[in-house]
Amino acid sequence: MSRVFEAVGNARATETVSRLVQWIGGVCESHRGRVVKTRGEGVFAMFPDGASAVGAVLELQRNHQKRLTVWPAPLRMDLQIGVASSKALEVDGDAVTLASRLSGLAGPGQIWATQSVIDQLGETGVRHRSLGPINVRGRSEPPVVHRIDWHAEVAAAPTVPASLALLTQQSRPPDSNFGQIERSWLDVRSMFRADELPIHVGRVNEADFVVNDPRVSRLHARIEARQGGCVLVDVSTFGTWVRFHGTAGAGGEIALRRGECALRGSGEIGLGAPLSDFSAPTISFNATGGSVLLERKDAR
Repeated sequence: MSRVFEAVGNARATETVSRLVQWIGGVCESHRGRVVKTRGEGVFAMFPDGASAVGAVLELQRNHQKRLTVWPAPLRMDLQIGVASSKALEVDGDAVTLASRLSGLAGPGQIWATQSVIDQLGETGVRHRSLGPINVRGRSEPPVVHRIDWHAEVAAAPTVPASLALLTQQSRPPDSNFGQIERSWLDVRSMFRADELPIHVGRVNEADFVVNDPRVSRLHARIEARQGGCVLVDVSTFGTWVRFHGTAGAGGEIALRRGECALRGSGEIGLGAPLSDFSAPTISFNATGGSVLLERKDAR
């Protein structure tokens, strides 16, 4: 958001955000929602049930992506959406707080929803993928979170109250064969057991592994354990690049744009810039013997 204000100035950026917030509110109301609070670039809305909330956010993401194709580049802002549910409709209650936290953790253009919201969808046809338990600030028990695929078709069906937070931004059992992940940023090193995955690499304190560089997204990438191996999932704004040792040069790089890549052997991960850029924030990895070592590389 600060990028937009710096690029076009306060007046134009404020007008753009105001219009975006009004449009978001209108879409929410068309799905039986009620806007209860706006805060800066955030919109908080309450819905009578989880299916209505999901129907609204699916329409928001789909239509907003179409709008962005005609917006000037400096004004383009992605939506980050969190959806949580509660039996009580409280403006400052637990569901609103959790939805707000999830919207901050979701990547640009993503929708994150709690298991309780997913349970309400029934046979609506909404596609989603479990991210497993996610550590959320202020909560002692990590909630199970799903990423909703907004490219899929959806038909809404009523259930119970839900809340939604937007920013202009089945649990998976642990894989006992995976072992652990070691990560390092300068002089910081941490070990992760399989049951602690997924972990997130990003620029904000909510990330498990903080990489303080302006090209790194708030939550840039996620590392998951799958079938005894390790998978890197890009959720960033500017992309992630992977190069395995033995594939020298830019042609050997794998560019991830909301995609994923299995980490095998050893290599390097570039965050927010290609590895061919000598200044790219870079992490080396070594995936052997059921564990992965991540280590910060100095500028080359």
